Amino acid sequence: MKKILKSTRDGFGEALLELGQENENIVVLSADLTESTRADKFAEKYPERFVQVGVAEQDMASVASGMSAMGKIPFMTSFSIFSPGRNWEQIRTTIAYNNANVKIIGSHAGVVTGEDGGSHQALEDIALMRAIPRVTIFSPAGFEEAKKLTKKAAQIEGPVYIRLSRMATEDIDFENLSQEGDLPAGEAGIVIMATGHLVAQAVIASQELEKEGISTRVVNISQIKPLEEERILTIAKKSKAIVTVEDHQQAGGMGSAIAELLSQKLPTKIKFIAVKDQFGQSGKAEELLKHYALDKEAIKKAIYDLSL
Repeated sequence: MKKILKSTRDGFGEALLELGQENENIVVLSADLTESTRADKFAEKYPERFVQVGVAEQDMASVASGMSAMGKIPFMTSFSIFSPGRNWEQIRTTIAYNNANVKIIGSHAGVVTGEDGGSHQALEDIALMRAIPRVTIFSPAGFEEAKKLTKKAAQIEGPVYIRLSRMATEDIDFENLSQEGDLPAGEAGIVIMATGHLVAQAVIASQELEKEGISTRVVNISQIKPLEEERILTIAKKSKAIVTVEDHQQAGGMGSAIAELLSQKLPTKIKFIAVKDQFGQSGKAEELLKHYALDKEAIKKAIYDLSL
Protein backbone atom coordinates (compact mmCIF):
# COMPACT_ATOMS: atom_id res chain seq x y z
CA MET A 1 0.00 0.00 0.00
CA LYS A 2 1.34 3.40 -0.96
CA LYS A 3 2.38 5.54 1.99
CA ILE A 4 0.62 8.87 2.42
CA LEU A 5 2.94 11.86 2.18
CA LYS A 6 2.19 14.91 4.29
CA SER A 7 4.00 18.18 4.93
CA THR A 8 4.96 19.88 8.16
CA ARG A 9 2.57 22.74 7.36
CA ASP A 10 -0.24 20.15 7.31
CA GLY A 11 0.78 18.92 10.75
CA PHE A 12 0.76 22.49 12.03
CA GLY A 13 -2.72 23.13 10.65
CA GLU A 14 -4.15 20.03 12.30
CA ALA A 15 -2.53 20.82 15.66
CA LEU A 16 -3.78 24.40 15.49
CA LEU A 17 -7.34 23.18 15.11
CA GLU A 18 -6.96 20.90 18.11
CA LEU A 19 -5.40 23.68 20.19
CA GLY A 20 -8.31 25.94 19.35
CA GLN A 21 -10.69 23.44 20.87
CA GLU A 22 -8.53 22.93 23.96
CA ASN A 23 -7.77 26.57 24.78
CA GLU A 24 -10.02 29.54 24.07
CA ASN A 25 -7.04 31.91 24.40
CA ILE A 26 -5.49 30.55 21.21
CA VAL A 27 -5.87 33.14 18.44
CA VAL A 28 -4.53 33.10 14.88
CA LEU A 29 -3.36 35.90 12.61
CA SER A 30 -2.74 35.63 8.88
CA ALA A 31 -1.04 37.91 6.38
CA ASP A 32 -3.21 37.02 3.37
CA LEU A 33 -1.89 33.43 3.11
CA THR A 34 -4.46 31.61 5.20
CA GLU A 35 -4.90 28.48 3.09
CA SER A 36 -1.22 28.16 2.17
CA THR A 37 -0.15 28.23 5.82
CA ARG A 38 -2.95 25.82 6.77
CA ALA A 39 -4.62 28.32 9.10
CA ASP A 40 -7.82 28.14 7.02
CA LYS A 41 -9.55 25.40 9.02
CA PHE A 42 -9.02 27.29 12.27
CA ALA A 43 -10.38 30.44 10.63
CA GLU A 44 -13.51 28.58 9.50
CA LYS A 45 -14.20 26.99 12.87
CA TYR A 46 -13.22 29.92 15.10
CA PRO A 47 -13.80 33.10 13.06
CA GLU A 48 -14.09 35.20 16.22
CA ARG A 49 -10.51 34.21 17.12
CA PHE A 50 -9.02 34.75 13.68
CA VAL A 51 -7.58 38.04 12.38
CA GLN A 52 -6.81 38.63 8.71
CA VAL A 53 -4.37 41.53 8.60
CA GLY A 54 -3.74 41.34 4.87
CA VAL A 55 -0.37 41.93 3.25
CA ALA A 56 0.98 43.71 6.33
CA GLU A 57 3.43 41.44 8.13
CA GLN A 58 4.86 44.27 10.26
CA ASP A 59 1.38 45.13 11.50
CA MET A 60 0.70 41.45 12.16
CA ALA A 61 3.69 41.23 14.54
CA SER A 62 2.61 44.33 16.44
CA VAL A 63 -1.03 43.21 16.69
CA ALA A 64 0.07 39.77 17.89
CA SER A 65 2.23 41.36 20.58
CA GLY A 66 -0.70 43.47 21.76
CA MET A 67 -3.01 40.46 21.87
CA SER A 68 -0.48 38.54 23.96
CA ALA A 69 -0.42 41.44 26.44
CA MET A 70 -4.15 40.86 26.89
CA GLY A 71 -3.62 37.21 27.81
CA LYS A 72 -4.11 35.65 24.40
CA ILE A 73 -1.71 33.14 22.77
CA PRO A 74 -1.32 34.40 19.19
CA PHE A 75 -0.06 32.21 16.35
CA MET A 76 0.95 34.55 13.53
CA THR A 77 1.26 32.82 10.16
CA SER A 78 2.88 33.65 6.84
CA PHE A 79 5.60 32.45 4.49
CA SER A 80 8.95 32.49 6.26
CA ILE A 81 10.37 34.86 3.65
CA PHE A 82 7.83 37.45 4.89
CA SER A 83 7.74 36.50 8.57
CA PRO A 84 10.41 36.73 9.91
CA GLY A 85 11.88 37.97 6.63
CA ARG A 86 9.92 41.19 6.18
CA ASN A 87 8.98 41.97 9.78
CA TRP A 88 12.19 41.07 11.60
CA GLU A 89 12.47 44.43 13.38
CA GLN A 90 8.91 44.25 14.68
CA ILE A 91 9.48 40.69 15.87
CA ARG A 92 12.66 41.80 17.64
CA THR A 93 11.25 44.93 19.25
CA THR A 94 7.55 44.33 19.87
CA ILE A 95 7.71 40.59 20.52
CA ALA A 96 11.12 39.33 21.69
CA TYR A 97 12.28 42.50 23.48
CA ASN A 98 9.06 42.40 25.51
CA ASN A 99 9.17 38.61 25.86
CA ALA A 100 5.67 38.52 24.38
CA ASN A 101 3.99 35.13 24.28
CA VAL A 102 3.71 35.02 20.48
CA LYS A 103 4.23 32.01 18.21
CA ILE A 104 5.73 32.92 14.84
CA ILE A 105 4.96 30.41 12.11
CA GLY A 106 7.16 30.61 9.02
CA SER A 107 5.88 28.31 6.29
CA HIS A 108 7.33 27.53 2.84
CA ALA A 109 10.95 27.65 4.01
CA GLY A 110 13.88 26.49 1.90
CA VAL A 111 14.45 25.76 -1.78
CA VAL A 112 11.66 23.16 -1.75
CA THR A 113 9.23 26.05 -2.11
CA GLY A 114 10.18 25.30 -5.71
CA GLU A 115 8.51 27.10 -8.57
CA ASP A 116 7.81 30.20 -6.46
CA GLY A 117 11.45 31.08 -7.12
CA GLY A 118 14.35 32.56 -5.25
CA SER A 119 12.45 35.64 -4.04
CA HIS A 120 10.13 33.36 -2.01
CA GLN A 121 12.61 30.72 -0.83
CA ALA A 122 13.66 31.65 2.70
CA LEU A 123 17.22 30.43 3.26
CA GLU A 124 18.14 32.91 5.98
CA ASP A 125 15.30 32.67 8.51
CA ILE A 126 17.03 30.43 11.06
CA ALA A 127 19.97 32.83 11.14
CA LEU A 128 17.63 35.79 11.59
CA MET A 129 15.79 34.20 14.49
CA ARG A 130 18.86 32.66 16.15
CA ALA A 131 20.27 36.16 16.56
CA ILE A 132 17.29 37.40 18.58
CA PRO A 133 17.42 36.74 22.35
CA ARG A 134 14.59 34.80 24.06
CA VAL A 135 13.32 33.08 20.89
CA THR A 136 12.89 29.30 20.86
CA ILE A 137 13.29 27.74 17.38
CA PHE A 138 11.64 24.50 16.23
CA SER A 139 12.17 22.84 12.86
CA PRO A 140 9.97 19.72 12.69
CA ALA A 141 10.95 16.88 10.39
CA GLY A 142 7.52 15.52 9.52
CA PHE A 143 3.76 15.78 9.92
CA GLU A 144 3.47 14.19 13.37
CA GLU A 145 6.44 16.07 14.79
CA ALA A 146 4.98 19.35 13.49
CA LYS A 147 1.80 18.58 15.43
CA LYS A 148 3.78 17.76 18.56
CA LEU A 149 5.97 20.87 18.40
CA THR A 150 3.05 23.18 17.63
CA LYS A 151 1.37 21.99 20.83
CA LYS A 152 4.65 22.28 22.73
CA ALA A 153 5.04 25.87 21.51
CA ALA A 154 1.64 26.74 22.99
CA GLN A 155 2.92 25.61 26.40
CA ILE A 156 6.11 27.70 26.26
CA GLU A 157 5.83 31.15 27.82
CA GLY A 158 7.56 33.49 25.39
CA PRO A 159 8.30 33.83 21.67
CA VAL A 160 8.66 30.69 19.56
CA TYR A 161 9.54 30.36 15.88
CA ILE A 162 8.36 27.24 14.03
CA ARG A 163 9.90 26.63 10.60
CA LEU A 164 7.65 24.72 8.19
CA SER A 165 7.90 23.53 4.59
CA ARG A 166 5.48 22.93 1.74
CA MET A 167 7.12 19.69 0.56
CA ALA A 168 5.34 16.51 1.63
CA THR A 169 7.51 13.67 2.91
CA GLU A 170 7.04 10.21 4.33
CA ASP A 171 6.37 10.48 8.05
CA ILE A 172 9.24 8.39 9.40
CA ASP A 173 9.49 7.70 13.13
CA PHE A 174 11.69 10.75 13.62
CA GLU A 175 11.43 10.77 17.40
CA ASN A 176 13.29 7.48 17.76
CA LEU A 177 16.08 8.84 15.59
CA SER A 178 16.69 11.51 18.20
CA GLN A 179 17.58 9.11 20.98
CA GLU A 180 21.18 8.91 22.13
CA GLY A 181 20.75 5.16 22.62
CA ASP A 182 20.59 4.79 18.85
CA LEU A 183 24.38 5.16 18.77
CA PRO A 184 26.15 2.12 20.28
CA ALA A 185 28.70 2.90 22.99
CA GLY A 186 32.21 3.23 21.63
CA GLU A 187 31.16 3.23 17.99
CA ALA A 188 33.43 5.49 15.93
CA GLY A 189 30.90 6.06 13.20
CA ILE A 190 29.69 9.10 11.29
CA VAL A 191 26.59 10.87 12.56
CA ILE A 192 24.20 12.75 10.29
CA MET A 193 22.50 15.59 12.17
CA ALA A 194 19.62 16.82 10.03
CA THR A 195 16.69 19.17 10.50
CA GLY A 196 13.32 19.77 8.87
CA HIS A 197 12.16 17.90 5.80
CA LEU A 198 15.76 16.92 4.95
CA VAL A 199 15.75 14.41 7.80
CA ALA A 200 13.92 12.18 5.31
CA GLN A 201 16.78 12.53 2.78
CA ALA A 202 19.26 11.74 5.55
CA VAL A 203 17.39 8.56 6.48
CA ILE A 204 17.29 7.39 2.87
CA ALA A 205 21.00 8.13 2.45
CA SER A 206 21.82 6.23 5.66
CA GLN A 207 19.78 3.21 4.56
CA GLU A 208 21.51 3.10 1.17
CA LEU A 209 24.94 3.46 2.78
CA GLU A 210 24.14 0.59 5.13
CA LYS A 211 23.70 -1.67 2.09
CA GLU A 212 27.21 -0.65 1.01
CA GLY A 213 28.63 -1.59 4.39
CA ILE A 214 28.98 1.99 5.64
CA SER A 215 27.38 2.48 9.05
CA THR A 216 25.91 5.87 9.95
CA ARG A 217 23.37 7.19 12.43
CA VAL A 218 20.74 9.86 11.78
CA VAL A 219 19.92 12.36 14.53
CA ASN A 220 16.89 14.63 14.14
CA ILE A 221 17.67 18.16 15.35
CA SER A 222 14.18 19.60 15.65
CA GLN A 223 15.05 22.08 18.39
CA ILE A 224 17.61 24.51 17.01
CA LYS A 225 17.46 27.07 19.81
CA PRO A 226 18.23 26.41 22.53
CA LEU A 227 20.20 23.39 21.38
CA GLU A 228 19.90 20.23 23.42
CA GLU A 229 23.57 20.51 24.26
CA GLU A 230 23.95 17.48 26.51
CA ARG A 231 22.41 15.14 23.93
CA ILE A 232 24.50 16.51 21.07
CA LEU A 233 27.73 16.31 23.06
CA THR A 234 26.98 12.76 24.19
CA ILE A 235 26.42 11.66 20.61
CA ALA A 236 29.48 13.55 19.34
CA LYS A 237 31.71 11.81 21.90
CA LYS A 238 30.84 8.47 20.30
CA SER A 239 31.38 9.54 16.70
CA LYS A 240 34.42 10.27 14.58
CA ALA A 241 32.73 12.92 12.45
CA ILE A 242 29.42 14.77 11.98
CA VAL A 243 27.55 15.83 8.86
CA THR A 244 24.91 18.54 9.35
CA VAL A 245 22.05 18.74 6.85
CA GLU A 246 19.62 21.63 6.36
CA ASP A 247 17.66 23.46 3.66
CA HIS A 248 19.12 26.83 4.68
CA GLN A 249 22.21 28.93 4.20
CA GLN A 250 25.29 27.40 5.81
CA ALA A 251 25.96 30.74 7.51
CA GLY A 252 23.96 31.07 10.71
CA GLY A 253 21.94 27.90 10.38
CA MET A 254 21.57 24.71 12.39
CA GLY A 255 25.01 23.51 11.35
CA SER A 256 26.55 26.75 12.55
CA ALA A 257 24.85 26.35 15.93
CA ILE A 258 26.24 22.83 16.32
CA ALA A 259 29.71 23.91 15.16
CA GLU A 260 29.71 26.74 17.70
CA LEU A 261 28.85 24.29 20.47
CA LEU A 262 31.41 21.67 19.47
CA SER A 263 34.21 24.16 18.89
CA GLN A 264 33.91 25.28 22.50
CA LYS A 265 33.21 22.00 24.28
CA LEU A 266 34.24 19.08 22.05
CA PRO A 267 36.13 19.85 18.80
CA THR A 268 34.83 17.39 16.21
CA LYS A 269 35.35 16.96 12.47
CA ILE A 270 32.28 18.33 10.70
CA LYS A 271 30.95 18.76 7.16
CA PHE A 272 28.01 20.97 6.20
CA ILE A 273 25.22 20.09 3.78
CA ALA A 274 23.55 23.47 3.25
CA VAL A 275 23.17 26.23 0.68
CA LYS A 276 26.56 27.84 0.14
CA ASP A 277 26.06 31.62 -0.02
CA GLN A 278 23.57 31.56 -2.90
CA PHE A 279 19.98 32.57 -3.56
CA GLY A 280 17.38 30.06 -4.67
CA GLN A 281 15.76 29.87 -8.10
CA SER A 282 12.62 28.55 -9.74
CA GLY A 283 12.37 24.81 -10.32
CA LYS A 284 10.86 21.61 -9.05
CA ALA A 285 11.72 20.83 -5.44
CA GLU A 286 13.61 17.63 -6.31
CA GLU A 287 15.62 19.42 -8.99
CA LEU A 288 16.59 22.21 -6.61
CA LEU A 289 17.64 19.81 -3.87
CA LYS A 290 19.98 18.16 -6.35
CA HIS A 291 21.23 21.46 -7.82
CA TYR A 292 22.13 22.87 -4.39
CA ALA A 293 23.62 19.55 -3.23
CA LEU A 294 21.05 18.99 -0.48
CA ASP A 295 19.70 15.59 -1.52
CA LYS A 296 20.57 12.05 -0.46
CA GLU A 297 23.39 11.83 -3.02
CA ALA A 298 25.08 14.92 -1.57
CA ILE A 299 24.77 13.45 1.91
CA LYS A 300 26.27 10.17 0.75
CA LYS A 301 29.16 12.00 -0.93
CA ALA A 302 29.93 13.82 2.33
CA ILE A 303 30.00 10.45 4.12
CA TYR A 304 32.32 8.97 1.46
CA ASP A 305 34.69 11.92 1.85
CA LEU A 306 34.80 11.52 5.62
CA SER A 307 35.27 7.76 5.33
CA LEU A 308 38.49 8.07 3.31
